[in-house]
Amino acid sequence: MTAQPGRYGIVGSGWRSEFFLRLAEVMPERFAVSGVVTRSAERGGEVEREWRVPTFRSVDELVTADKPDFVIVSVPWETAPGLTADLVARGIPVLTETPPAPDVEGLRRLWSEVGDTGLVQVAEQNPFLPSHAAQLSVVRAGTLGAVSSVQMSSTHLYHAVSVLRLLLGVGRAPATIEARQFVAPLADPLKRDGWSGDTAPTDATTTLATIDFGAGRMALYDFTDNQWHNPLRGNRIVVRGSHGELVDDRLVRLADPVTAVESRVVRRQTGIDLNLEGFALDHLSLDGSVVYRNPFPGVRLADEDIAIGTLLARMTDWCRGDGEPPYPLAEASQDHLIALAIGESASTGQAVAVGPEPWSREGAG
Repeated sequence: MTAQPGRYGIVGSGWRSEFFLRLAEVMPERFAVSGVVTRSAERGGEVEREWRVPTFRSVDELVTADKPDFVIVSVPWETAPGLTADLVARGIPVLTETPPAPDVEGLRRLWSEVGDTGLVQVAEQNPFLPSHAAQLSVVRAGTLGAVSSVQMSSTHLYHAVSVLRLLLGVGRAPATIEARQFVAPLADPLKRDGWSGDTAPTDATTTLATIDFGAGRMALYDFTDNQWHNPLRGNRIVVRGSHGELVDDRLVRLADPVTAVESRVVRRQTGIDLNLEGFALDHLSLDGSVVYRNPFPGVRLADEDIAIGTLLARMTDWCRGDGEPPYPLAEASQDHLIALAIGESASTGQAVAVGPEPWSREGAG
């Protein structure tokens, strides 16, 4: 990762933009915000007071005042594609929020406008979460043999699809999706804004979907309303291969033709009990070998912040010609295409086939 701070502008000042602002605040040696575009001067004043960064009313003002390495588009789905295309027309690399467009036609239209420029990446952080990055390292090392099945219950739609596709190694292959929804009572005491104190159960919808990528490769998607925050619903992931299985942090595999052994992915978190190194993630290891190392050692960050910080660092390196693209538009478009098919199948009760799209070809950015 680059030794020079990544410099980025932000269009939008909502909940998601605060992640990018916070990372620049806690790691000024790594990241710097050149400015934030807000709709109103009033909102701009609030951002300036809270985050101590300049704000502007237009993209023109932002890029004229200080040319950043890239601009983050963190606005509602409906307006993001237009802003993305506008920035690309100026030759400015873009990191747009997920999903890059609201529907299939929007994805196709955005791709036709900017797909071939190679200037658009998408802020899909889930593959960079320490646990998922470690799982992906284990899979790519061949520890499980040929992976044929992934089951995931944690995050929703395109976020989950991104992880499922990476672990299966299916790329942008066609798929057939079948989904169903079930409603049951569930207490929901914790949301994004905090604990409500309300323990009365309300109806919560669970969506189950199978995604058949062909050649014996399939994924199972399982998500319940507000599963991100609700402490009464845990997260899990199951990766099955020809020679073993990974369930969260528990690995079972063949050591030799007559021996199945069990291992654990172990998290080293400093600052616990009498450890005085400071509270931070150090690494994740398997059988004494590190399978993931925190790229921001010693910094007190939640896993979500580590993932988003990794995305920002890789975006900076890519913009400066020092690294691979962090998450191309083609990948995010495929994620949302399958996510939309999950919704369609759940509402119609019919299987939905996802075929080749303009971004499906090998090497599409």
